[in-house]
Amino acid sequence: MNISQTIAAQLENASWIRRMFEEGARMKQERGADNVYDYTLGNPDVEPPPQVLQALARVVSAGLPNSHGYMPNPGFLPVRQAVARQLRRDTGLPFEPEDIFMTVGSAGACNVILKSILDPGDEVIVLMPCFSEYRFYISNHAGRLVPVETSEDFLPDIGRIAAALTPRTRAIILNTPNNPTGRVYPEQVLRDLNSLLAGCDHEILVISDEPYKHLVFDGNKQPEVASLIANTAICNSWSKSQALPGERIGYLALSPQVRNRAALRAACAFTNRILGFINAPALWQLVELEAMDSTVDVSGYERKRDLLCDSLTRAGYDVSKPEGTFYVFMKTPIPDDIAFVRILAKEGVLGVPGAGFGRSGYIRLSLTVPEQMIRKSIPGFAAALQAVSATV
Repeated sequence: MNISQTIAAQLENASWIRRMFEEGARMKQERGADNVYDYTLGNPDVEPPPQVLQALARVVSAGLPNSHGYMPNPGFLPVRQAVARQLRRDTGLPFEPEDIFMTVGSAGACNVILKSILDPGDEVIVLMPCFSEYRFYISNHAGRLVPVETSEDFLPDIGRIAAALTPRTRAIILNTPNNPTGRVYPEQVLRDLNSLLAGCDHEILVISDEPYKHLVFDGNKQPEVASLIANTAICNSWSKSQALPGERIGYLALSPQVRNRAALRAACAFTNRILGFINAPALWQLVELEAMDSTVDVSGYERKRDLLCDSLTRAGYDVSKPEGTFYVFMKTPIPDDIAFVRILAKEGVLGVPGAGFGRSGYIRLSLTVPEQMIRKSIPGFAAALQAVSATV
């Protein structure tokens, strides 16, 4: 049976993250796990907060009515009420339970909102570099990704965004704190984007993908996108903030300032079902009802950020400390980041080339690894840099 030509083409450009992760598995078999330093996958290496595990135990043992059954398409009403209260507190906006849709992670939320707004050929602006799966989410719903480069320091460039707008532009995806760069978009940049969109002659939705919202370092906070940009849909999950990526629990929230909100509510409730997700996991909705304010301790990631960045700087690399997420986006010592990733791999160090995120000349390193692994990997980074220097 032949597969779809579209999928065949997408497989050729499939995620570098998974590709390098699989390469790591092969190398660990050959060299032994202790001799491979794998920075590829953003898979939290910490346990969920105690409040989350305690809530899970209570939900499982209590045998709550309908805790394993179907529910309204948007999710359990008490959970959506709790999310709306949290968003009212955080944003100052009058979110209602009807604005909330419990989804299968933030990825599910992104697909629900894109399915709800896109017609074939509609355009979605994505700021580069970006999470590589956005391209596939958009094409899932017959849309077209329009890449727009960020500034040299990875912040949204309002002029470039303005130049990319067309009558077919339906949405802009923002991801702050950003994967892969770790940048947190400042309040003024978000205000400037809101001013740009307010002057457009048709509605453009900002899709704010926020799974790293609570992973911000140095005592800072992520500005509330929905408070600063009127026409916003929030996609969020607890995968990163509570170290629960395998549980696939998140939500979509429509800002009370979104125009024609009633129609969009109905569309999202419908697409949340027909995409095949049916509902977000029932048990985990009930867990989050009790524990949604809990977050992992970010100090561990911050400590590993400092260890890795300081060590790489001393070794001779050009690297800036991320403001959030658990990634370091390091400049490679040669322009060909894919070639450099191969040089690193010979030293047992695995990262993801920036080309996989739309910005060549960089490599993404995940901080979801033990501190001891970071320390042991530094000689490999140094050897790779020396190998590059010897060929220049």
